[in-house]
Amino acid sequence: MLGVLAIACIGPTGCVAGRRNRSADSNRSPTTSARSSPEGDTSAPESTGHTERSVRVDDTTRTYRLVVPDTVDRSTPVALVVMLHGGFGSARQAELAYGFDVIAEENRFVVAYPDATRRAWNAGDCCGEPARDDVDDAGFVKAMIDDIGTVVTLDPHRRFVAGMSNGAMMAERLACDTDLFAAVASVAGASMNPCPNPRPISVLHIHGLADTHVPFDGSPGNGIGRVPRHTPVAETIAMWRDVDGCDPATTTRAREVTTSTANCEDGRSVELITVDGAGHQWPRGAAASSAPRRRGADAPSDAFAATPLIWSFFAAHPSPT
Repeated sequence: MLGVLAIACIGPTGCVAGRRNRSADSNRSPTTSARSSPEGDTSAPESTGHTERSVRVDDTTRTYRLVVPDTVDRSTPVALVVMLHGGFGSARQAELAYGFDVIAEENRFVVAYPDATRRAWNAGDCCGEPARDDVDDAGFVKAMIDDIGTVVTLDPHRRFVAGMSNGAMMAERLACDTDLFAAVASVAGASMNPCPNPRPISVLHIHGLADTHVPFDGSPGNGIGRVPRHTPVAETIAMWRDVDGCDPATTTRAREVTTSTANCEDGRSVELITVDGAGHQWPRGAAASSAPRRRGADAPSDAFAATPLIWSFFAAHPSPT
């Protein structure tokens, strides 16, 4: 069961376009608010353990959904997973589609689902108006984490970020440009920016080899997001293995799934999972009729369940103490 969160004041929930010259390192204290039920979404989980909260970043109101299961021990620091929806998605869609709430209840961690501006993240050279307007999404994620820390005590060594598609691109940008997280999981994403000063971090990347929206080889996508040419996934994985000081990778294959795992210094790991024949999708995500598939996504592969696998990877790779 999911527990009750302390509710602050009712606040605005709309997303407003960001402007240029944002700083992810801003020391401004965010203004926060929360509400206990999602307006106009009867398919959302019915529990007071789910709250919508908002923060102000550079005079812009940004919103997110927070889930604190009843099983969480509030007397000890708790792990956090930030789940970034894909382009054309939303926080509610991600919560319904990817199944992190159930895993969080079973494993006693907190999940945050932030909303992008106009349903897209500023992941660098992609995608849409937030990138053109240089929206400070890194600053938003930092402010959100600070706000969550007013609700529960977060374990600084167990903060993780996962994303789908454009959300995965944003997760990879956060891995490059911030020190907020111990590990990152990218599903159907890619690195859209140079990463000149990367710091060690554990990385899990999942990709369908038949993905034409964000092609594995870095060529431009032909989906509705019109993803431009990007760093090939294999090059990104090689970069992180170099940064993390990894041993040579070992590769296993189970039917259509190939897994390449490299163990690295300080207990970190860089893992690549590819699925033959799978398109632009989250494996076993949004499979139920009650879980909406994000616009532009392909049917989910049934090769394995991505969400519990991602949590297992996160749980095994906290940041070094």
